[in-house]
Amino acid sequence: MSTKLEDFLRGCTRTLALTVCSAAIGGTFQYGYNISIINAPTAYVQKFINETCMKRWGTALESSQVTLIWTFIVSIYSLGGLLGSLLAGPMAIKCGRKGALLLNNCFLFVSAILALCSRSAGSFEMIILARLLVGVNAGVSMNVQPMYFGESAPKHLRGAVAFSSAVFTAFGILMGQVTGLTEVLGSESLWPYLLASNALPGLVQLVTLPWFPESPRYLLIDRGDREACGQALKRLRACSVFTDEMEEILQERAGAGEARAKTLWELFGDRSLRRQLCTVMVASSAMMLCGNDSIYFYASYIFQEVGIPADRIQYVTIGTGACEFTSALVCNLLIERVGRRLLLAGGYLLMACWAVVFTVALSLEGKVAGMPYLSMVCMFAYILSFGMGPAGVTGILPAEIFDQMARPAAYMVAGSMMWLNLFLIGMAFPFIVKGLGQFCFIPFCGVCVTACLFISFTLPETKGRTLAEITENRWHYINMIFFLSALFVCL
Repeated sequence: MSTKLEDFLRGCTRTLALTVCSAAIGGTFQYGYNISIINAPTAYVQKFINETCMKRWGTALESSQVTLIWTFIVSIYSLGGLLGSLLAGPMAIKCGRKGALLLNNCFLFVSAILALCSRSAGSFEMIILARLLVGVNAGVSMNVQPMYFGESAPKHLRGAVAFSSAVFTAFGILMGQVTGLTEVLGSESLWPYLLASNALPGLVQLVTLPWFPESPRYLLIDRGDREACGQALKRLRACSVFTDEMEEILQERAGAGEARAKTLWELFGDRSLRRQLCTVMVASSAMMLCGNDSIYFYASYIFQEVGIPADRIQYVTIGTGACEFTSALVCNLLIERVGRRLLLAGGYLLMACWAVVFTVALSLEGKVAGMPYLSMVCMFAYILSFGMGPAGVTGILPAEIFDQMARPAAYMVAGSMMWLNLFLIGMAFPFIVKGLGQFCFIPFCGVCVTACLFISFTLPETKGRTLAEITENRWHYINMIFFLSALFVCL
């Protein structure tokens, strides 16, 4: 009996690992990769923009105008992600989870062609369109991939498999930093190839993912194909006995009845789902408003203050990507032991503490010896704390607290909140720095404390439990009211 169980777990893990790698290399890996690669060619693209305007109109742009166009190129990625998150739900319903991921590569390949041809065509507008399309690709994959993983994994591996989305995001950031090195594709002559290099992971997914099964829950609950569901489970579990899991899916289908997948407006109108929806919206917003992306703003400055030569900073910066990747790997091993709520709340609490220390270090810089080194420690600790919880657990929540009919729309809401807040924080952070100076991380500290308290009071633990078991445990609505009331009094 023990041998059979070991064979089952080993086969299950091997099959799921291949599915995860195939889906994620063209999925959330792209999100991290495309955020990262845009940093290396900043000066080269700005020079290209100015040269293009000189050829067209015979006059150079002012520095502020070039910066404005470059900011738009960077920011439109977030708007594309917002559009992609709104497309993700309908695509996942009509094409299936796997089909949506495969179709999503169309945006990526068109984007790569535009980026590759932009310099020869003398058009920086092609770069803008390329960044918009690659944002759409990231928005779809950030929503559909966790849904696909959550529905394909067995209950005891659901958290770890779904969290692998965050692992591949961090891996994408790291690989983008490596690819953007001057010795690789980060030189002036190769920057179009750098921006188009995201086509390679997409090609890997397009070749490999069709060999893996569709989500079993989608096959049975959405399409009503019990035989296909059984075949998918057989391949994913590497065994022919999965009675309990099939029974659980059948019960969820019976509960859904003849209902179809909810639209976005139907989800907002369903009073029975408002507490779950509120939790997902707050968690998704906090993930982008917590300041983790903004910490990279100070990276080069801190490394210079420590005494690292300017031409070596690009190599040291890789350490920030490696830091987030390492923390994501560690959290992937802990999530089924520790649970979701503790990792989320604990991650935000640690980030709040490090934000305070970081503020003190920035305030005392130049007055107390060693403060740049303390700032560097805080920077890495902040990234580690983010990767240990909020980075990955947030994306799991819609898959675990919503049923099959509401899940696509819930991911649309979660994704929209992430991308909208990423865009807002990207636009607002320069003004926050200008207005608050060394105290610019105080607002992020407030976000982290609020998120920690909200999650502690409102989110039930979902580790190792079915949706029916989670919903039987009533949501802490009274505690949420208490929390909001206390917050109002404090403000």
